[in-house]
Amino acid sequence: MEKIFSLILVFIVLLLVFSVYKMRGQSPLEIGDKVPSFRLMNQLGEPFNMDDYIGKKAMVIYFYPKDDTPGCTKEACSFRDSYEKFTDKSIEVIGISSDDVLSHKNFADKYNLPFTLLADTDNEVRNLFGVKGNIFGLIPGRVTYVINKSGKIIFIYDSQFKAEKHIEESIKAINAQ
Repeated sequence: MEKIFSLILVFIVLLLVFSVYKMRGQSPLEIGDKVPSFRLMNQLGEPFNMDDYIGKKAMVIYFYPKDDTPGCTKEACSFRDSYEKFTDKSIEVIGISSDDVLSHKNFADKYNLPFTLLADTDNEVRNLFGVKGNIFGLIPGRVTYVINKSGKIIFIYDSQFKAEKHIEESIKAINAQ
C-alpha cells in the first residue's frame, strides 16, 4: 500500500512540474491588448488568417477544450442559438480547440454550427493568447474574448464550468459598447 501511495505522489509531483514548465513565459492577454496575428485551418480545410479581419470585423473568439463533449457542446449550441445576436451587429464568431479539421467538420455538421471552428492542433494560438489549462493543465482552458473592429480585446470571460454563460456575458459586453 505504501508503494502505491508513493507512486501516486510521484505522479502528482511530475504533473505539477510539467504544468508549471509548460505554462512558463505565457502571459494571458488582457483587456486593451491587440489580438495577435495567427493562421489556422477551419472546419472546411480552408485557411483562416486573423490579419484579414482586423480593421474590418469585430469578433468573438472562444477557446474550448474538445469537440463533442458535454460542456463544449452546450457552449457551441448556445453560440449557435444566439448567432443572430452577433451577426446582427456584424460580429464574427470563432471557436478554437486543439481538435483537427475533420473533428471540427463532424462537430459543426452534427450540431448545425453556422460559425467558424479553427483547428489549433499544436496549441500555438492557445499559447499566443495565454489561455491556461485547468486541473494541473490537464484540461484546456475555456476562455472567450470579445474583440473590436480595430483588433483590441474589449472583454474576456474565463470560466471552465459555466460554458453557456460565455455567450450571455459576451452579449452583455457587446451591448454595453
